[in-house]
Amino acid sequence: MSDETASIAVCPACVAFPDDKAKSLGVRRSDELRRIELSLPTIHCAACITGVETALNRLPEVHGARVNLTRKRVTMTVEDIPGIEEHMIGLLTNWGYPARELDSAVLEKENHDKIGRDLLARLAVAGFAAMNVMLLSVSVWSGAEAATRDMMHWVSAFIALPTVAFAGVPFFKNAWSALRVGRLNMDVPISLALVLACGVSLSETMEGGDHAYFDAALSLTFFLLIGRYLDYRTRAVARSAATELAALEVVKTERILPDGSRETVPMDALREGDLVAVPVGGRVPVDGVVVEGQSELDPSMLTGETMPEAVAPGEKAVAGMLNLTGPLVVRAEGLGDETLLAQITRLVEAAETSKNKYTSLAEEAANIYAPLVHLLAAGAFLFWGFYSGDWRLAVNIAAAVLIITCPCALGLAVPAVLTAASGRMFRSGVLLKEGVALERLADVDTVVFDKTGTLTTGTPHLVNGGDVSPDMLSVAAALATGSSHPLSKALRDYAAEQGIAPAGVTDITEEPGMGSRGMLDGQEVRLGRALWCGADAGDVGSTATWLRIGEGEPVVFLFEDTLRPEARDTVADLKKLGLAVELLSGDSEAPVRAMAETLEIENWRAGATPAEKVAHLQELAEAGHKVLMVGDGLNDAAALASAHVSMSPASAVDASRVSADLILVGNDLSEVANSVELARKAKKRIVENFTISAVYNLISIPIALMGYATPLLAALAMSTSSITVSLNAMRLGRKT
Repeated sequence: MSDETASIAVCPACVAFPDDKAKSLGVRRSDELRRIELSLPTIHCAACITGVETALNRLPEVHGARVNLTRKRVTMTVEDIPGIEEHMIGLLTNWGYPARELDSAVLEKENHDKIGRDLLARLAVAGFAAMNVMLLSVSVWSGAEAATRDMMHWVSAFIALPTVAFAGVPFFKNAWSALRVGRLNMDVPISLALVLACGVSLSETMEGGDHAYFDAALSLTFFLLIGRYLDYRTRAVARSAATELAALEVVKTERILPDGSRETVPMDALREGDLVAVPVGGRVPVDGVVVEGQSELDPSMLTGETMPEAVAPGEKAVAGMLNLTGPLVVRAEGLGDETLLAQITRLVEAAETSKNKYTSLAEEAANIYAPLVHLLAAGAFLFWGFYSGDWRLAVNIAAAVLIITCPCALGLAVPAVLTAASGRMFRSGVLLKEGVALERLADVDTVVFDKTGTLTTGTPHLVNGGDVSPDMLSVAAALATGSSHPLSKALRDYAAEQGIAPAGVTDITEEPGMGSRGMLDGQEVRLGRALWCGADAGDVGSTATWLRIGEGEPVVFLFEDTLRPEARDTVADLKKLGLAVELLSGDSEAPVRAMAETLEIENWRAGATPAEKVAHLQELAEAGHKVLMVGDGLNDAAALASAHVSMSPASAVDASRVSADLILVGNDLSEVANSVELARKAKKRIVENFTISAVYNLISIPIALMGYATPLLAALAMSTSSITVSLNAMRLGRKT
């Protein structure tokens, strides 16, 4: 083994590192270090991580390597050598871990699609085989004997055995993964039941016995795959919020050199103090200070607030913000992991890890059920073996016990309810992204709302139009036609509603970060910020813009965000369900207080940063509260991920939508209360399904233990319980 590669003991699915010496670049161009990130789509376990990190850290060019399994990427600190990225991609690929430039969203989507297609294919094969074997079994049930019966059994065996081996792979793999580390899960008794049913049936066929139970094994596999596929469908739309946040990161940017020339460089080549150009329509790549140019930045991706922020030399610019109106030059002060965007990403990753520790009802049931089933089957085998001396009979009874207690009904109990509930939710305009979120939603006792874009539409409207003369409105509407600013649009809409035509303003131009100017009857007219229009903003508490005609006194236009029409009823309905309601916003105090008073929300907080939102939710959790967070901005992403359960409007930014467990597809806020009520009913149905399964086992297990149930009868009884559970779950899909 060389010093530059490592042969690590890995799991069977992992690859081994080659014994030949890894070629280093052997060229040292600089003592500078830089960071590179590569996607590793095939990496999947802790042993893979150990192997990759150990091998990379032994390379002379690498000064540190870390693999993130959740995001399937490797981050390396390397010497700043030309061609280092291609070199590392080649090495990792040769080691059996194909590396590529990062495109996490596409890779994750492809991975989810592959899992879904695989489950569906296994389900189809199991269903087709089960139908054929049942047709073959009809002749046996009808009394076929001797050669005819044996031939039907052998044909059934040739169909069933390879089918169970193929279709049962998801259960066998999960069972083996659990047994390898010395624990049990629900797939262990399932796998034993399938193996025993096939083994007993093959033994009976070889010895010319009267009964074989291949149809029972296939029925078990088919019903269990239905449950597994239903469970997958409820999870398939969920993606990592950290992946979406990473998509906002700027990969390359334009650096301005001391001589004024420009070069395009990767982000990891930037150093603190470098000057970067931010074109109109581009995202700010670093946290820094504007040194040249004036513009407006759209902060909605970070703060959720819709009003653009004017920036000029000396003012802060934050990575991820969109540059709207004018080119900027920004001096880098925060790079890579030091940016606000990266900090939010880390908050989201930590919050997602914490949320995943939630134990579902199905997992709790499995912890109790799995060991009990094994003890019963083992006890039946030993008792009948020693009592009767007929170990063939003992194996048949043990197989019947495993089949009749096979957790098919338990396996369907949760997915069937989730499918019925998620279907009803979707018809009402709510997308359930994660099955366990329905259980968490049923437990909530507190609802925390963001303000802008959640309780409001994020669209400003003019509130003092009646106090402004039609002539002034006409001039303002004319100037507003030259701008895409949200306040300009609100002015144009108000004038149109009032039937006021735009005045004949000419030579309209937009001043980046300031407003619009033009000429009217030989006078300059301006619409925009207070200082630019010669006005004193004073104590104006709401969002405002000013109009100035010539040397006249500036006129103010006041705006407020539009409250969703169903917001007041939604808050009232949540209170009727016994839930506490809070308002947590990054907006300024005055509008947040006004909103809280309007909606009769006693507990509210303004000016909250992303970290402060997460801290507040953690305080509520430590006090024993189960919180539903409803928000839409990137500043809500970490809070959405850390809440007990979360919901986001369809209009939210990508990172917030994927952090949330539920999406308001129809954008109707009243569905928040309806979803909580439905979640409570769904949890009740899940408990009912567990009860049905328990009662079925209490009746059927003694029959199987006493030897009165053959594996075939056990499979029929198991199928009956599964159908009963499914029918009970379907009641949830009907509106009552």
